[in-house]
Amino acid sequence: MKDASAPSRRFGPEFVEEYRRRHGNKTPQGRTLTYENAVNEEFAPRRDWLDEQLRQLPVRQADRLARCVWKDEHYWPVHFEMAVGAALRQVGLHIVYDYSWGGQTPDWTVMSDTGEPLCLVEVHTASPPQKTYDSMRAWHQLTQQIKTIPVGVVLRLEPTGHPVQAPDSRTAKRIAGEIRGALCSALCPSRISTSFGYTFLVQGDRYGGVVPSPFGLFACFDPPSSTAGQVSAAQIIGPVKNKISKYRRIVDEHDLPLVVAVGAHRFTGLGLRELDDLLAGEPVLTFQFNLGDTHIGDAISPPPRWDMSRELAGLLWVDNKFPFAVTSRPNPAAHRPMPATLASLGA
Repeated sequence: MKDASAPSRRFGPEFVEEYRRRHGNKTPQGRTLTYENAVNEEFAPRRDWLDEQLRQLPVRQADRLARCVWKDEHYWPVHFEMAVGAALRQVGLHIVYDYSWGGQTPDWTVMSDTGEPLCLVEVHTASPPQKTYDSMRAWHQLTQQIKTIPVGVVLRLEPTGHPVQAPDSRTAKRIAGEIRGALCSALCPSRISTSFGYTFLVQGDRYGGVVPSPFGLFACFDPPSSTAGQVSAAQIIGPVKNKISKYRRIVDEHDLPLVVAVGAHRFTGLGLRELDDLLAGEPVLTFQFNLGDTHIGDAISPPPRWDMSRELAGLLWVDNKFPFAVTSRPNPAAHRPMPATLASLGA
């Protein structure tokens, strides 16, 4: 039975209006990276889905998740945890969120019809390091400064052969001033060197010139993505092993299978294909980069095949594209096999 005090909507039109009122006047670089997800109409189906998932939880738990979900560091963990819960319910399993095992609370505990625990499902979110977010916000400041220049060109950094650190906000403003002066001069150069060590290449119209903006065209800076580099699922091995160690006592004492669900923040570039390459030992090198990246980094040999510990019943992979499909990768050598209903997910 659902708690009568539970709100019918947490992220409906009233939420969007209030969120815009509280955060819409901030500069774009002063907002969270999830701001558009919280207010734009294109993300309304995702907010509806999140509302539905939170309605399945006790009010206190749902309120806690609703308070933190729009913070950059919590957005994906909350979505992945809810996506796993949705997948478990979809195959007819009875589940409890944050069920207490003597002070430990795995994300999901699968229960029998009579209330007996059948399986633990813990969720791990593969995330980029904090410096990635910091770098993206810093480049975003420069992007916002440049977009006020009334000249229709695209700017990119000149490749340097090494990573380029983003400027701080004060420097970004001064760089944008120098770029404005160059672009608005009588003879706009195709290459703009600033006094701060940053050099910009001017991508103009199809004839190589700049486009004046009588109709409101403005300059656009395509910054480094801050995520360029090699992509490898090996980064999940350590966290999965930590989950095994953390819950070893519980699963041993109660003879329960342990399943770890893994979802990856979009900035990591990780997908199910990279996980399968790791499990199969495929010698595949994958890189991610955008047009604005000046440095991708050196290639590192792909990791050898990863054989899951026999203490792990298997993995669930959570897609980071809505509606967050979940795919099972059972461990054929597990001491305690994954329940058949979980093993069939995504098949």
